[in-house]
This record gives sequence, structure tokens and C-alpha cells, in this order.
Amino acid sequence: MPRRALRKIAVDADLSAWLKSLESLQPPLDRQGLFGREARFEVELGSGKGLFLSAAAAATPQTDFLGLEVAGKYARHIAAKLAQRGLDNARVIHGDGLRVFREFLGDASVAAIHVYFPDPWWKARHKKRRVINESFLRDVVRTLEPGGSLHFWTDVEEYFQTALALIAETTPLVGPLDVVEQPAAHDLDFRTHFERRTRLHALPVYRSEFRKSASPATTSG
Repeated sequence: MPRRALRKIAVDADLSAWLKSLESLQPPLDRQGLFGREARFEVELGSGKGLFLSAAAAATPQTDFLGLEVAGKYARHIAAKLAQRGLDNARVIHGDGLRVFREFLGDASVAAIHVYFPDPWWKARHKKRRVINESFLRDVVRTLEPGGSLHFWTDVEEYFQTALALIAETTPLVGPLDVVEQPAAHDLDFRTHFERRTRLHALPVYRSEFRKSASPATTSG
């Protein structure tokens, strides 16, 4: 399934309000500085072309969304999309998203974490590079607020089953909870562009949601 080329962005476009370089930031993350307010906060690891980030921000203006994208051209593409739509409740950081979780996000500070169609790293010797790993899951548990949720989708069944087993073995998160596939109301009514391509080719998508207990006994992770 070949990818469409990204649309061109004017070289003089001012995307500074929406696009941040990880190297320009200092921990902990200054949400007040990023968004100008304190609100419900959700984070997407690996934002791709930004379909989820822009759609979610437009649908829920009362929530702030942060996208983390390691590829510079995609991060810039996302920022241009957010700027064009005037979405002041969404930002994208260009850099290592795992580092953002590890060093920049505070305890119990995130209402939801979204991980959609991450690189499956097919070769056995490369699977250690998968983002769903023990270190990241520790940060998921630490950064989620009580009652917060982790959303993990993939089109690779082996990755899905391996990740679910790892989450069950190493975290107190409750799940997996069923996520029902919804019919698309229009051509871009999908969680991500990758989901759109996958479903248009009649291929399966494996969806899960996990939640952090709201009880004091498990909120510390």
C-alpha cells in the first residue's frame, strides 16, 4: 500500500506555535507554555500524518492534544495541518517520543495515551525496537492519571498478541477492553491514515484499550 506524497508546505510558513523541537524544550513539559492553559491532556506516540491529532482536537476543543513524531517531514506536515485549521489545542513535538515520556511527562498527568499502528519491526533481531516494551509501559503506568487509558491498535496480529501479553505480565492496567470497529461516515472517518488504507484493502485491524485503576492502591504504577 504505497503512501501518498506529503503536500508541499511554504518554506516561510510560521509553524512555531504548533511545532516544537524536543531539543528546544526542557523537562518537565510546560503545558501552560505550550497551550496557554491547564486542561485534560492526551498524548499520541507516533502521529504520522496527523489525522487522529487534528480530528480529535477539532472534535474536543476542551482537551489538549500532544503528538510526538520522530520524522521531521511528518512533524512539519502535522503542524501545517493544525495551523491551517487553527487548532490551538494541539501541538506536535519533533523528536524521540519515548524520551518525552521518560523525561518530560509528570506522574499522573495524562488522561489518555494513543499508540496507533507503530512500526512492527518484523525481523526478530529488530523486535527489541518496538515501542510497546517494558520501559515504555512503566512510563505509561506512571504518567496516566487514575482512570486514564492506553489505546493500542495495529494491523499485525503477532505484535498485537505479544503486546497484550506483555501489558498483562508487567502492568496493573485493566484490559484489554473491547473496541468495536465503527463504519466510516466519510472518506476520512478513520482513526489514522494507516487505518484507512488497511480497511479499504479489507485487512483486519486489531484494537485494544487498557485503563489505569482509579483506586489509590494502583495509581502509583
